[in-house]
Amino acid sequence: MQTDHQLLWNKCLAVIKDNVPEAAFNTWFRPIIPLSYDDRKFTIQVPSQFFYEYLEEKYVNVLKLTLYRVIGQGTILNYRVMVDKSTGGTVDYPAEEGSVAVKKVAPQGANKAPNPFVQTAPQDLDPQLNPKYSFDNYFEGTSNKLVRTAGEAVAQNPGKTTFNPLFIFGPSGVGKTHLCHAIGTRIREVHPSKKVLYVSSHLFRVQFTDAIRKNAINDFLNFYQNIDVLILDDIQEMIGLDKTQNTFFHIFNHLHQLGKQLILTSDKAPVDLQGMEERLITRLKWGLTAELCRPDLDLRKKILKNKINHDGIVIPDEVFNFIATNVTENVRDLEGILVSLMANAVINNKEIDLPLTKRVVSQAVRLEKKQLSVQTIQETVCKFFNLELSAIQTRSRKREVVQARQITMFLSKKYTDSSFAHIGKIVGKKDHATVLHACKTIKDQIETCKTFRSTVEQIEVQLKN
Repeated sequence: MQTDHQLLWNKCLAVIKDNVPEAAFNTWFRPIIPLSYDDRKFTIQVPSQFFYEYLEEKYVNVLKLTLYRVIGQGTILNYRVMVDKSTGGTVDYPAEEGSVAVKKVAPQGANKAPNPFVQTAPQDLDPQLNPKYSFDNYFEGTSNKLVRTAGEAVAQNPGKTTFNPLFIFGPSGVGKTHLCHAIGTRIREVHPSKKVLYVSSHLFRVQFTDAIRKNAINDFLNFYQNIDVLILDDIQEMIGLDKTQNTFFHIFNHLHQLGKQLILTSDKAPVDLQGMEERLITRLKWGLTAELCRPDLDLRKKILKNKINHDGIVIPDEVFNFIATNVTENVRDLEGILVSLMANAVINNKEIDLPLTKRVVSQAVRLEKKQLSVQTIQETVCKFFNLELSAIQTRSRKREVVQARQITMFLSKKYTDSSFAHIGKIVGKKDHATVLHACKTIKDQIETCKTFRSTVEQIEVQLKN
């Protein structure tokens, strides 16, 4: 005998079936299990986090309007998401995730972005932070340890450390924006009285242009000069915009002199921001300049494991290892691959296996790329400098030999998963400390010498061909 909530859900399904395509109905609505209807709250069970998020994004209005039609206005939709199939573990939504410190304050008629022409109290200023990006899900690895540690120090004592400004650079998708939001969120938690604002360089430029049009430059400056923690993302987008740079220069000076915290990101190191005013570049280097590199193997595994647990899916070990080994460029690719796998599995009603994974991964990354080893890198570097392979194995202190040896160590650490000790053993039978010193030396030279950086880049091109 069917219960009341089952009967109600059957009526809902009949309505939904008339309003969505058959394929969508079979994929996204038939798997839903009605659980209860109590105190105007209708609870449904869905098979995974991904399933829940897809419904929320694509069909939440269909669900809510159908419930209103069948049951009545004010019916509350509640999801019960299966997060562990082996134990039957579930979690209920919606229960807004993230820190209460960054919940949006949205007065009627408010713009999406904070109005730079209106002064607000800290508790009323929308920091433009995404509460989903926190230190709790920002996993640490060798590629981001320095930056994460610095970020946590800044979050505890904004404006009071030597990391002011904190300048974070690295390629797209390695976690710069995530870290910025995590720092901002933590500051709001620890220092609720501080005005924290995250803004992209693009939005800053749009606001600046709007201020000129409205003849309100003073209001614009006054707003930004009263921020306690300014987080500016993708500063390289200011390149070539002299007036925008000049205005930000004055804001930077004002905030820094008052001991306010500045956090900046870019896809390039300050020295490579050609087209940026020299006086501004100088100030960008006042604090800590830290690079976020591509995630290493251990970090990729941590990120994957967290995403899999969060979405409540089960994948074979061989699939897990294949993704972690082959999707190496950035975090976005890792997450995108998992979303694609889940979508394929749900829509086609099949398990996630290795053939499916290979097909999905091949659409996003080049699987046929040459696998690099320390030996291969060593041979390429020696060939580039016209040195005998045996030269860097000797104790020679000739400048060209030392340079070739150090570049080999640096590139081996960058392009392989080998440990410092393993690299040292192969390259001249050196110890862990020597390899560590070599990597730091080469990194410093790359950041300070354009000619040397060009040399290393040429070698990297040869490695990839």
